[in-house]
Amino acid sequence: MIRIVLAEDQGMLLGALGSLLGLEEDMEVVGSAKNGDEAVNLVRELQPDICIMDIEMPVLTGLEAAEMLRAESSKIVILTTFARSGYFERALKAGVRGYLLKDSPIEDLVSSIRTIIAGRRIYAPELVDMAYGDARETENPLTEREAEVLELIAEGKTTKQIANTLHLTPGTIRNYISIILDKMSAGNRIEAVKLFKEKGWSNRD
Repeated sequence: MIRIVLAEDQGMLLGALGSLLGLEEDMEVVGSAKNGDEAVNLVRELQPDICIMDIEMPVLTGLEAAEMLRAESSKIVILTTFARSGYFERALKAGVRGYLLKDSPIEDLVSSIRTIIAGRRIYAPELVDMAYGDARETENPLTEREAEVLELIAEGKTTKQIANTLHLTPGTIRNYISIILDKMSAGNRIEAVKLFKEKGWSNRD
């Protein structure tokens, strides 16, 4: 029997997914979580064969939870609507055994679960093409400091507030912003923040 923990913040989807998987003779949903923190605790407590989790969840995201569970024996599978190369790259680094998209039929998920339990890895073809078709698109061009500045911009902080936070001068922050916009080919701060999050480069997603 394949023991499964599900992590999904949308209650209706969580219930439906649990019911559908429960119909399989060789599968049993032993736990359900509505956020990443609950998922981490359930996996450590129940030691399921596999944990299927969404990415964008409260408290901890699915990617953060996967990173925390990397040392566990349970196999982690990401099931999400987001086909983003940055998310996929981060998931691979976290050691996930599968990255699947929610628009796939339930039969595909069931088949993938059995394949992953058998020792293989399953990744959505769209993600593989995106990640390896053009490697440049998956690389974060920003330095750690530049990324930190952009994270603070994303929080809505002004140039002066960022300067105070990082103990730098406003002029230095303006220079950083100029470099960030140039590196990301963005016309303004809003575009830069949007691209940064879409690529999955933000540690605060």
